[in-house]
Amino acid sequence: MSTLSVPPVPTSPRDDAIQLYRAFKGLGCDTAAVVNILAHRDAMQRSLIQQEYRTMYSDDLSKRLASELSGKLEVPIFTAVLLWMHDPAGRDAIVIRQALLADVTNLNGATEVICSRTPSQIQLIKQNYHSKFGVFLEQDIEGHTSGDHKKLLLAYVSTFRYEGLEVDREMALKDAKDLYKAGEKKLGTDEKTFIRIFSERSRAQLGAISPAYHDMYGGSLKKAVKSETSGKFEHGLLTILKCSENPAKYFAKVYGFYFCLYCIRQ
Repeated sequence: MSTLSVPPVPTSPRDDAIQLYRAFKGLGCDTAAVVNILAHRDAMQRSLIQQEYRTMYSDDLSKRLASELSGKLEVPIFTAVLLWMHDPAGRDAIVIRQALLADVTNLNGATEVICSRTPSQIQLIKQNYHSKFGVFLEQDIEGHTSGDHKKLLLAYVSTFRYEGLEVDREMALKDAKDLYKAGEKKLGTDEKTFIRIFSERSRAQLGAISPAYHDMYGGSLKKAVKSETSGKFEHGLLTILKCSENPAKYFAKVYGFYFCLYCIRQ
């Protein structure tokens, strides 16, 4: 019989909890065992492991992991291990909070998470953010970002966007025209128009604006964004645009191997 036809053996949260406990015992932590277990479990399985660990050892597994891995967090995989213990929205909330509070030069992380998420995902992030940190996401964006970058992020987390695949071709043509007038045709840049369109249009709609822009003006919308905007504002617009074209490709390119593990194991 081919091994491909043999179903995988179901994992036991209790056995995993025991193995993790053993990995923590003794001198140092068996990090290879910890990664091997948690990297091969999905979010539901990790939640069950945490429950079993708390029941069996009266200890919080997330806190124990943070303690055991505290000296190893310069290695991306160990940071990922700690993030794996949270549900996706909770992880995003933590990543955004850390990026916003770090310093101005570290804001790309918050920008990438916010501008690459769907409206329904952002709503869950906002709920988790307030629950975990006692402040609203909008408040921290207001206090730790500035200029057009701040306006874009605030608009993006506050504006309802359609999540379906239907596209309004007439609107795509109009938006392409408005973006051209606001950018390449204008001396200077009308940032408000870019913020309005990029924060209000669905991914599918933005995906239709790009080819419309190219057909009408012979250049790419991505190049127009790069030439007409700069800094963190540009980074946010490009993140939104790239995710409208091919989010999987964007995630793989920006975050690489460890982010792929992070996403696959959600």
